[in-house]
Amino acid sequence: MTLIADKSGERVDQFLARSIEDVSRSSAQKLLESGCVLREGRPLRKQDKLSEGDEIDITIPEPEPLDAQPENIPLDIRYEDDDVVVINKPVGMVVHPAAGHSTGTLVNALLYHAQGSLSGIGGALRPGIVHRIDKDTSGLLIVAKNDKAHMALAAQLQDHSLYREYDAVVVGNLREEDGVIDLPIARHTKDRKKMAVNRETGKRAVTHWRVLARYPGYTHVQCKLETGRTHQIRVHFAAIGHPVLGDMVYGAKKPVAGLVGQCLHARRLSFVHPSTGAQIEVEAPLAEYFCKIVKKIDR
Repeated sequence: MTLIADKSGERVDQFLARSIEDVSRSSAQKLLESGCVLREGRPLRKQDKLSEGDEIDITIPEPEPLDAQPENIPLDIRYEDDDVVVINKPVGMVVHPAAGHSTGTLVNALLYHAQGSLSGIGGALRPGIVHRIDKDTSGLLIVAKNDKAHMALAAQLQDHSLYREYDAVVVGNLREEDGVIDLPIARHTKDRKKMAVNRETGKRAVTHWRVLARYPGYTHVQCKLETGRTHQIRVHFAAIGHPVLGDMVYGAKKPVAGLVGQCLHARRLSFVHPSTGAQIEVEAPLAEYFCKIVKKIDR
């Protein structure tokens, strides 16, 4: 992967964390310590500063031995070919194995489905995973079957040409019919499992929204992501006083009766095919849980 520095005087680890989706400063520093980041053929150190226009070559290390095991779990596949597969993930399914979730994840299901044909760039526990959605969010997720496809899709995430659109029900009545939330997001300073708006250290995060429907005490919105930070929609709407319905991390502390997870669904996804160059568009209808809660609040 080659990145072009867009400003002078920035430390290389900061640039990598800002420019590569889902890469933290610590992850960037590990790449630098391993000699995986070069400028003009020479390894960079984390304290090195860049000049605008510098070409930075990044080599992704070989993945660690895979611990996750294939599991025969049914998948709702919305698109598939030799390079990519687009999954409509159900609410409640974890994307990749982690502490407390070693089985039953999307990765376990993909390993069975793809029979070893997944990219290794995501590492041992995230084979093929280009981007992810939360356990309690439903909807579309794109997976790469080889490293070439993964790199191409990761580049589209970086330049924001990979289009993602969500439906959400948020608490309260939004005054306007549409708007833009442009607030930088960083890891929460006290709770490392959470994200937060942080104007000093946050990465730029932009969410475009418009009202689809209004219900007593709630608003149904369409969200288009210009960037894709962790928990972006949830953090953004909580920051403006309208948390996503059912979000017990950034919103209410009690579960909503009849709602599993949060009312957030990745509905549409569009990308340039890594091999053919064709524009691929995929849509997943609103999940059953989402439709049920809308019917309940539309009284």
